[in-house]
Amino acid sequence: MSDPGSTASFSPRVTPGKGLELSPLALLASKIGSKVTGTDDVRLFSTLGRVRRLFPAWLLYSGMMMPFGVLSRRETELVILRVSHLRGSAYERNHHEHLGARIGLTSEEITRTKADPREAGWPARTASMLQVADELVETKDVSDETWSEISRHLNERELIGLVMLVAQYDGLATTLHTLRVQLDNKN
Repeated sequence: MSDPGSTASFSPRVTPGKGLELSPLALLASKIGSKVTGTDDVRLFSTLGRVRRLFPAWLLYSGMMMPFGVLSRRETELVILRVSHLRGSAYERNHHEHLGARIGLTSEEITRTKADPREAGWPARTASMLQVADELVETKDVSDETWSEISRHLNERELIGLVMLVAQYDGLATTLHTLRVQLDNKN
């Protein structure tokens, strides 16, 4: 059986849209995203953009998680990288390794998001956030012990934002895998 997060051996179930198959916002997002990422198409946008009415709301919500979330950009990228690793989401991982490096994460930090957060040498706040990501992805809940630990580091607004961030990227990994969205081609 293939890796549940990998789409390399599958054809897309929904092909990326082009032209009038996409909303104007999806076309614009894909063009801008392509320039930023150095790809020929941001297949996430050109696939989800086929749902013309849903795409703008999804894009706004996603943007409120990243890059405009309640956690710092650095923390946000570390959490997303952890979720992408746990889910085996090559698409998410590929994009967020690039984005993480652009905002200053070192290659060692990016790699370290694959290790058990309790054993990877992170500061207590970061380790607690990544442990929350582990538990949410694995059990769809957070133990009382982990919640007590993370509550020492984050305020209520940040706690809510962290749970929503993990849920967003866990759900996005499901969408990417189920639709078999292929990695973007670099220019």
